[in-house]
Amino acid sequence: MSRWRYFIKRLLLSIPVLFLVLTFVFALLRMGPVDPVAARLGPEASGAEAQRMRERLGLNDPLWEQYLDFVTDFLTLDLGQSWVIYGDWEVTSILAFAAPPTLWLGFWAILLPLFIGIPLGFYAGLNPNSRSDYLASVGGILWQAMPNFWLSIILLALLRQTMDGGWFGFDWYTFGPELGSITGTPDLAFFSVNWVDLGAAAVPLVTGIDWGALATDIKFILPPALVLGSASMAAELRIGRTAILETINSNYVETAKAKGLTNRVIVWKHVFRNALIPLVPVITNEATLLIGGSVIVESIFNINGLGRIFFLASVQGDLPLAGALLFIFTLIIIFLNVLQDFLYTIIDPRVGYER
Repeated sequence: MSRWRYFIKRLLLSIPVLFLVLTFVFALLRMGPVDPVAARLGPEASGAEAQRMRERLGLNDPLWEQYLDFVTDFLTLDLGQSWVIYGDWEVTSILAFAAPPTLWLGFWAILLPLFIGIPLGFYAGLNPNSRSDYLASVGGILWQAMPNFWLSIILLALLRQTMDGGWFGFDWYTFGPELGSITGTPDLAFFSVNWVDLGAAAVPLVTGIDWGALATDIKFILPPALVLGSASMAAELRIGRTAILETINSNYVETAKAKGLTNRVIVWKHVFRNALIPLVPVITNEATLLIGGSVIVESIFNINGLGRIFFLASVQGDLPLAGALLFIFTLIIIFLNVLQDFLYTIIDPRVGYER
């Protein structure tokens, strides 16, 4: 079986998972504790007005008909309207302004662990039982033990204490690009875009970057990204260290040493590539955990992204918005799982083709 046939097979196997999730979301929204009419009109709604709303929402239709309409709407990306938080706004319009801050936060929350956790883990594995190994391992365990909500509050308190050079003369607000606040939604206006008409469709083309605004947005997002990626960073450090230790004691590495290869060639050509295999599911699985973590971190750092909006939609009974965001999160998780299986076949071609 070729790699691409394997990829298509994995995509097809994801379809039943998607339908199961849609069924779960439908049951949660229709049979959960929140009454759709009460969520739309308020808990005191009754009589003719409530009846008209039930007719308008299709709640008097047979359940199987409601389910078919629900699945059809979601599969055609007709995500409906917000009922409570944003009035009658289309969910797609809400996604248009809420998704970029979440993607910006998720990008840095994945990038920081990759460039900090994995190199530290590999360094600790290549220098086992040394002082730096103990320091990195203990630091990783302590870092992973700190929950996101606690770490967010502590980090915010520490950064606010630096205002006007409170501690050691260091002021986070004026260090580098100046910040007026350390909470809120990043502007993400550091690039300019022109739409190029190609006849059948128009595509965006980045025509310029404001490097000062980019630096400001990076500084703005670093604290929440550091918190959101903290668990991933520690996990990648520990698993990277273990993978290196297992790899450098393998028979093929001993054979490479016996052939007289230099340590540099052995490490870069034989050790790193094989040590990356156990890290692939860790990285992709941690990326899915970022979706849940963003709900907490965005709420604490007051970022108006998908995670914070999902939290508000859940507690305020905005059923269409909460359901649509659950559907989007499911698509992201399914995509990451398929990508994980595909990356396996690239790193180690022996994996998965015939299974």
